[in-house]
Amino acid sequence: MNWDDLRIIAAVRDEGTYAGASARLRIDETTVGRRLSRIERALGLRLFEAADGVRRPTRQCEAVLAHVEAMAAHATEIGRLSESLAGPVGRLRIASTNTVAEEVLAPRASDFLRANPGLTLQFLTSSENVNFSRWEADLAIRLRKPDKGDFAISRLGDISIYYFEPVTTEGEPVLCAYPDELGDIPEMQFLRTRQARARCVTDNVRVIRNLIRSYQVAGVLPEYVCADLLGDRRLRATLLPKRRDVWLLVQNHLKRDAATRVTIDWVRTCFQDMSCS
Repeated sequence: MNWDDLRIIAAVRDEGTYAGASARLRIDETTVGRRLSRIERALGLRLFEAADGVRRPTRQCEAVLAHVEAMAAHATEIGRLSESLAGPVGRLRIASTNTVAEEVLAPRASDFLRANPGLTLQFLTSSENVNFSRWEADLAIRLRKPDKGDFAISRLGDISIYYFEPVTTEGEPVLCAYPDELGDIPEMQFLRTRQARARCVTDNVRVIRNLIRSYQVAGVLPEYVCADLLGDRRLRATLLPKRRDVWLLVQNHLKRDAATRVTIDWVRTCFQDMSCS
């Protein structure tokens, strides 16, 4: 069923003639007749009967019109949707690591979405970098500065990082490190100064946090996943002198989009709030 064709049924019913429907819809009278015949063939129904020069709807037509009127009401509501939504409207896909989404963005997302009813956020979480060249995401948060590409790059801020070790343990604690491909990050630069062999390797900070909670393992964690550990008296926390930079990537064609700008401001606020907490 074509919506433009279905509107013709209501117009003929209201005007009573093909000529009246033609004037109302601003289409040729022969087009009205042709489209109406096409609908009747498709439905296998007779929609109108001519009486005294007026087209009167059949009982079957009245049943069809009930649905047409409901569709028209929905179409009107769709047209008014933007009037009922305060602020920008859009759907933004944000790519980040699992822990950034869980610990930094998610706790602050509900207030943002309630304040912006026209926006929808889709979180794309992975330990791998999203391929921006294929437009798999609109925004991306990276903990390492990416190579130049066809997107806008800006610095969101930096993150404190802590070295945790058990206060008491039998012998030296097991050292947990990140994979060799992350050798240039501040966490690994510090761990190399410990002059101890890493016996546990992972890029999952939640795994490192749970290992540290065993009070037998030493490791480095970013501030957004270790707040509960900082007050643990069974652990010694050392704030490292170097901090971890956070970068925001934005598709170039979205830089001036209102929904994108509001979302960028919110992401920046998330990291500012985290640093102040």
